[in-house]
Amino acid sequence: MSKPVLFLKNASIFQRENLILSDVSVTVEKGEFVYLIGKTGTGKSSFMKTLYGDLPLQEGEGEIVGYDLATLKENDIPFLRRKLGVIFQDFQLLNERTVKDNLLFVLNATGWKDKAEMNARIDKVLDKVGMKTKSFKYPYQLSGGEQQRVAIARALLNDPELILADEPTGNLDPQTSVEVMEVLKEINKNGNTILMATHDYALILKYPSKTLKCDDSQIFEVVQKTV
Repeated sequence: MSKPVLFLKNASIFQRENLILSDVSVTVEKGEFVYLIGKTGTGKSSFMKTLYGDLPLQEGEGEIVGYDLATLKENDIPFLRRKLGVIFQDFQLLNERTVKDNLLFVLNATGWKDKAEMNARIDKVLDKVGMKTKSFKYPYQLSGGEQQRVAIARALLNDPELILADEPTGNLDPQTSVEVMEVLKEINKNGNTILMATHDYALILKYPSKTLKCDDSQIFEVVQKTV
């Protein structure tokens, strides 16, 4: 059996000196689609931030895409993030750059050099999310759903071992949320592992999958009917 892309054992998640989550033991296997649910303030975002190196893992064991979270050094974080795709609720696109230039910015920042390869990669990821014909547009010329599709394309640029999606439908209407979920599920079907924090229970019911819940300073797996 292949090594899990994410593994935590008896981990504690802190925001400064405040304990947010304790005794967290979680495993995400390659190819899984996993939801992370819980009310606002239960620790979902703190958990995600620990996974991409924004918060240090102060207690317990943790490994993500081959990096030890307990011993992660600051200069390792850019390399860790190249193996992760991170999708945020608020898109975080650069408004003064076109869609293509937003993606070029990431490729330049992560060490790509060959222009032809960069252009081919951008075409490929935009095609995957149905945005290939809009590469010349600026983010403010796009709908919320289109901006999130671009953000998903950006997360795919470096062919990540794990995609962390933090409330990716949080700013979208129900119909657009479904469209974005269809894109994410298709990406997952093609082999990308996805961990998605969400409070949208309608989506979880429509697209059931393994579900982890943050509650009372803990994370535990729940069966679908009790979500």
